[in-house]
This record gives sequence, C-alpha cells and structure tokens, in this order.
Amino acid sequence: MGKIRRDYKNIHSSSPISSRGIKVGNMLFISGTTANDSRAEDEGPMQQLRVVLDRITKMVLSEGGNPSDIVRLTTFVTKIDDWFPLEGEIVEVFNEFFGDQKPTNAIMEVSRLAKPSLVVEIEATVIFD
Repeated sequence: MGKIRRDYKNIHSSSPISSRGIKVGNMLFISGTTANDSRAEDEGPMQQLRVVLDRITKMVLSEGGNPSDIVRLTTFVTKIDDWFPLEGEIVEVFNEFFGDQKPTNAIMEVSRLAKPSLVVEIEATVIFD
C-alpha cells in the first residue's frame, strides 16, 4: 500500500519538517493542527478549537470523507482548566462538528505550543468508509 503525502496549502500548510497529512489506503493521518495564522490565533481556546476542527474537517472533506470518518483525536492544550469539566461551550463545539459521531479524544496539557498565542493543537486519525 503506497503512502501519499499531502500539504493542504489552501487549508493549513504543513511545517518545513512534516507533512500535514499522509494517506495510506483508506486511512489518513493528520499532523498537529493549530489556529496559527488565523484570526483566532490571539483569541480564546474555544475560538481556536473551532478553527482547528474546521481545518481538520476540511482536510477530510477534501479527500472525499466526512467528519464521521475521523476516529481519533489527540488534543494538546496549554491550560487544562479551560477544557474541564467537559460541559458548556466545548460540548457545543464538538456537537457542531461531529453531532453524535464523535471520535475518540485524549486531552493532554503541555507546557507550550509552537507560539505563545496558540493554546490548542489537535492531531487526527481518519478511516474512510
């Protein structure tokens, strides 16, 4: 099975050291995605989360998939207290993007991301039907 490396320049370009996504068969692995270079970059966690999930779902859609094909997220955040308890706006955002077809998700606190203004980064695994 061959590997196809994707950049998705029109959605969220890859970094100089990685591919934004790699498609292998019916699977797609998406690199850590942030709100970098968006209006939300200097805004709060929920605004950045919306941009990140929008970018990830657009990559999946560009491959002919649907948000329900996203099976796994790993979410890195700089302040865990912004995310827990899992209620209110965070639940609304995930419902907005995934409805009742939510992926698995691990949320982990990290000391920082690539830029001080970034507060959330998500990597995704996609399995197309």
